[in-house]
Amino acid sequence: MSDFVQLWVYLSATPLFGLTATLVTYVVASALYDRLGRAPWANPVLWSVLCLGAGLVATGTPYPTYFAGAQFVHVLLGPAVVALAWPLWQRRAEVRRRGLALTLAALLGGLAAGGSAVAIGWGLGLPDEVLRSLASKSVTAPVAMGIAQRIGGVPALAAVFAVLTGLVGALSGKYLFKLLGIGSWAVRGFALGTTAHGLGAARALQVDADAGAYAGIALGLQVLLASLLIPLLFRWFG
Repeated sequence: MSDFVQLWVYLSATPLFGLTATLVTYVVASALYDRLGRAPWANPVLWSVLCLGAGLVATGTPYPTYFAGAQFVHVLLGPAVVALAWPLWQRRAEVRRRGLALTLAALLGGLAAGGSAVAIGWGLGLPDEVLRSLASKSVTAPVAMGIAQRIGGVPALAAVFAVLTGLVGALSGKYLFKLLGIGSWAVRGFALGTTAHGLGAARALQVDADAGAYAGIALGLQVLLASLLIPLLFRWFG
């Protein structure tokens, strides 16, 4: 037992500890996800976060030690989001034809997502910096952090809100669409991309190619619109 503890202390201090732990955990969670028929509640991102978090707490491993290696995965977040443009490029003619309608839908969806969160937080009496961090919750995490910093929010808190929003959307989307009677894959994908950014788009892409393409469109539009409009809105009304 003493040898095992010494081995763990040594491994947890190496730069590649976080990377190895993240990849192994995700591969196992992804395999179980496939075996369970890709049920929304078995989302591999959710269970990877829970397992890694529990492991760090149980072993007393500081988060900075873990992130020293996991940051290599973090760097790939940008290219992964950009890769969602491929199904969008394949449907570029359709996008041009519906450009105005898609932009308007993204604008209204983004206002509803961010505005409702800020309004509920304000009603609950949350501090101003928390409200400012909530405003960009439906935009992918790196962009949400940048927006929060510009408008006086807390970037780290904005990232947490963005990840939680993405997870909730990816987990509940299927059941909400069924409850509301929404069968169109394009509509489902666009809704997921609008409200649940990268995690929602990834889920949509796993289910249907059209859903993934429209989720990518919505994700890109939210990034653009939120980056331009949220700082302006807080400058005018903040």
